[in-house]
Amino acid sequence: MTAQLQQRRAPLEGRASVHGQSTGYRIAKRVLGYGILIFFAALFIAPFALALANSIKSRPEALASPLSLIPADPTLRAYEEMAGTDIARWTMNSVVVTVMVTLGRLVLDSLAGYALARLRFPGRAAIFALVVAVLAVPPIVLAIPRYLVLGQLGMLDTYAGLILPLAVDAFGIFLMKTFFESIPREMEEAARIDGATIFQTYWRIIMPLAAPGLIALTILSFQGSWNEFLHPLIAAPSDPDLRTLPVGLALLRGAEGQSQDFPLLLGASVLITIPVAIVFFTFQRHFIQGVTASAVKG
Repeated sequence: MTAQLQQRRAPLEGRASVHGQSTGYRIAKRVLGYGILIFFAALFIAPFALALANSIKSRPEALASPLSLIPADPTLRAYEEMAGTDIARWTMNSVVVTVMVTLGRLVLDSLAGYALARLRFPGRAAIFALVVAVLAVPPIVLAIPRYLVLGQLGMLDTYAGLILPLAVDAFGIFLMKTFFESIPREMEEAARIDGATIFQTYWRIIMPLAAPGLIALTILSFQGSWNEFLHPLIAAPSDPDLRTLPVGLALLRGAEGQSQDFPLLLGASVLITIPVAIVFFTFQRHFIQGVTASAVKG
């Protein structure tokens, strides 16, 4: 009897031992995974932390110890001196351009994406191939043609010239098309049976279902237009009142020559980053859902 009990306990002890090794392995794997994530997160956060730390340093200290995260003598001089620049005007221009471009892309990109995803018309495949081909063209290649076209249309140094060329985006069309294709057709067919037109189906049925994709497009459009440098430089070459934040800060840096005020420039960079960070972290969950749904066809 005792021998039988010992024989039964042996497998149980072996299983417990294996289970203990498995648990330890899982814990070590999890610790290693979190360690790698923390390491790469620190790499991404470090530039922003250094920018913030140097923005509250004095000018000599920023030049002497730029990698120090703790200022020896913190000061808000850089932020106070921003009031003497045109940064308020540049910020207003950036807000106006970013909001209008984002709204334009939400409407126009979604309309184009829905047409390519659902409507059947001659040349549909060729148009979509052309949209995809535009994604492969570097923006710098279109700089001179864009400048010439804006000049011929009389749109240089105007808000229209800053906004309209950016109001439609090839990537936004591609994103919305792939997202609309993940929505079941049965809902549209039911709306058609009830007598809804194509636009009514798009506006009342599809658009509410496409909220994750629209939020993803909003974040990408906001970030792209807020940080856009090349187009505002081309569209408003001679009117300082139409400069956006990226252009204004670049010209401010160039105007100082070799004796650059790094705390001032880094402080302005921190202020530029804050709106994009707020928008992204506010809609982060919806952004991930929208990008994931757009990447996989249902």
